[in-house]
Amino acid sequence: MINSTEEGEYLKANAAQSAKATRTQQHSRIMDGPVLGLILSMATPNAMAFLVQAAVNMTEVWFIGQLGTTALAAMGFVFPGLMLMQMLSGGAMGGAVASSIARCLGRGEVERAHRILWHAIAIALAAGLLFLTLYQIFGTSLLLRMGASGKVLAEADRYAGIIFTASTSIWMTSILAGTFRGMGEMRIPAAIMAGAGIVQVFVSGALVLGWFGAPRLGMLGAALSVTGVASLSAIVTLTLLAKSKVPVRLSIRHLKFEAFIFKDIFRIGALAGISPFLTITSIMVINSLISRYGDAMVAGYGIGARLEFLLVPMVFGFGAAMNTMVGMNVGAGNIRRAEHIAFVGGSSAACLTGFVGLFLAIFPELWIGLFTEDPAAIAAGARYLQYSGWAFAFQGMGLSLYFASQGAGNVLWAVIANFARFAVGAGGAVLLTTVFALDVNWIFICLALGMFCYGSITAGSIWLGAWRPR
Repeated sequence: MINSTEEGEYLKANAAQSAKATRTQQHSRIMDGPVLGLILSMATPNAMAFLVQAAVNMTEVWFIGQLGTTALAAMGFVFPGLMLMQMLSGGAMGGAVASSIARCLGRGEVERAHRILWHAIAIALAAGLLFLTLYQIFGTSLLLRMGASGKVLAEADRYAGIIFTASTSIWMTSILAGTFRGMGEMRIPAAIMAGAGIVQVFVSGALVLGWFGAPRLGMLGAALSVTGVASLSAIVTLTLLAKSKVPVRLSIRHLKFEAFIFKDIFRIGALAGISPFLTITSIMVINSLISRYGDAMVAGYGIGARLEFLLVPMVFGFGAAMNTMVGMNVGAGNIRRAEHIAFVGGSSAACLTGFVGLFLAIFPELWIGLFTEDPAAIAAGARYLQYSGWAFAFQGMGLSLYFASQGAGNVLWAVIANFARFAVGAGGAVLLTTVFALDVNWIFICLALGMFCYGSITAGSIWLGAWRPR
């Protein structure tokens, strides 16, 4: 007779052998290989692709700028909604799907990993239709509430109306990129993103400005370029999942929906989705406060803050790699290795962002001077970097560990840390400048302290065992 303890040990050993038997060479490196080199090799394709995408976004703004101030203002009103959709689809839900697949592969549950692909597609379709419906119902009134009026409102409404028709394609591409990352395959989604970005530059130039003899459509052309490239990216992504030789493939024989798979994805993605809302709200609050101090302060702060968003693609490269590596190891029960991966990756991201922040805090004109020659704006931007540059290290650590926490299937403390960042950064800035009438420097100090809270709380929670089973 075999007692229950012996039976449990047998099942555990059998599961471990099954997981090991299904590993690819990349999976073996993730489970057993040197951590830092693997993180860097997996992070590089994503970081490069997001840098290309950031450059494309800046080029798109330049194209729109050639149409005049009205077009730029219209694009500015639509940008927060588009940014929110991209953060939810790629960061929150895309990260949750990557985590779910990585943990399944870590446990050796390859069949379940195959079925997750169909669940990801269903979520993308539903979410895309939801965003489109919400815009059709509330979009125009929301633009009015944000302050759009006259020609700006008309341009923004037309631009957004076309953009959100591609909601499903945007969600599909972003979430399915997460499925590749969950397998440990970073090059394919990076290549799709970079390729789509390059194509969009030429399509936008043609449709917005009339390159290559195309009709000059202005804002309409910008919207059509986004929808066209998003649709093409979705088709390419689906085709590669079905046809390429990847560990988890899209096949009709795995088309089976199960409630517990949806539950596992939403358990992480829904909670992680709080963070993008906090980020957007914080931007709106801080912009409102800064606007009281004049146009030069608004311009200078905007240029300085843009650096923070430029660093996000680099951090995302680390975070995407950590999501997969942590997820596979947590799935296999290797919690200590998962924690080690988190701290190596988080420290690397902190070193990168911290170096950039400190260097430009000392030499702020190297960054601010790229965008303006106005002495008042340069002084304002320099002040922001000098007060907050030191905290960029904690921002990099917090964001990378947010993705690692998704991989572990436990984002609660990462979201709590983001709440703390919002409360200290935006809430503290409102309190000190409106109630106590302190100067603009205290806004920058609060923002820096918020970043410090974000990184230190997230790292501290993992150090104290947030991922360890109770």
